[in-house]
Amino acid sequence: MPLRRVVVTGLGALTPIGNTLQDYWAGLLSGRSGAAPITRFDASKFKTRFACEVKGFNAEDFLDRKEARKMDPFAQYALVCSDEALKDSGLLESGVDRDNVGVIWGSGIGGLKTFQDECIAFGRGDGTPRFNPFFIPKMIADSAAGLISMRHTLRGPSYVTVSACASGNNSMIDAYNYIRLGTCVAMVTGGSEAAIYEAGVGGFNALHAMSTRNDDPATASRPYDKDRDGFVLGEGGAAIVLEDMEHAIARGAKIYCEVVGGGMSSDATTSPRRTPKALARSSACGMR
Repeated sequence: MPLRRVVVTGLGALTPIGNTLQDYWAGLLSGRSGAAPITRFDASKFKTRFACEVKGFNAEDFLDRKEARKMDPFAQYALVCSDEALKDSGLLESGVDRDNVGVIWGSGIGGLKTFQDECIAFGRGDGTPRFNPFFIPKMIADSAAGLISMRHTLRGPSYVTVSACASGNNSMIDAYNYIRLGTCVAMVTGGSEAAIYEAGVGGFNALHAMSTRNDDPATASRPYDKDRDGFVLGEGGAAIVLEDMEHAIARGAKIYCEVVGGGMSSDATTSPRRTPKALARSSACGMR
């Protein structure tokens, strides 16, 4: 069976330097940094007191208020940027067979805020197990793919890849292969994360993985610099619509580019300094 060619027909973004694809691109061109002091909680006692937060985002501007409350922020980000990518692609308006469209999403941590909030609430109680009935559905990373699928009645493959900071790339490679092998005609793929909370910042600080350049957050992310001291924690989401090239051409879709391959490895020796601490940092940053 000949392999299918795969193209990108839709893009969406919700990021620390722009809450839409257009604003994100403008932020990149202007050299804007998304890193700034943390505003979501009091980080004064933490080793790292800055991060790349999504700014000015209100889930209820995009989602029904009642439904938004059932979702962790990482899933809200996933829905918003995937909505933008699907609208950009025009795929659903083309009459595509939704049995042949799937969702593969990436998230390294999933619903960290939900997990933290529920554990704190339980710890402050008298031991009586009072938990939100949406605790587990909000927390598990797979909820993002499921919510996108249900929102758009997409009945193809639906799951989440979890491979640390490589999760989004992992999801796109899997989605690419489903189309390349002829299983689906299109896939919604990408990734989202929302870990800028006490547990996330504290946990990565304990690992000695994050930069502590608190006096200059805007230049703290310097992965190839000899003076680097760790990564900068960020959040948000990005989505792409991958499509069988023949299908895209037949419906007159706008084509951004062709995907010609992807790869993964387990090589932790990409760390320039092979000390145990350096290897731990490289693993936490998804360098494989």
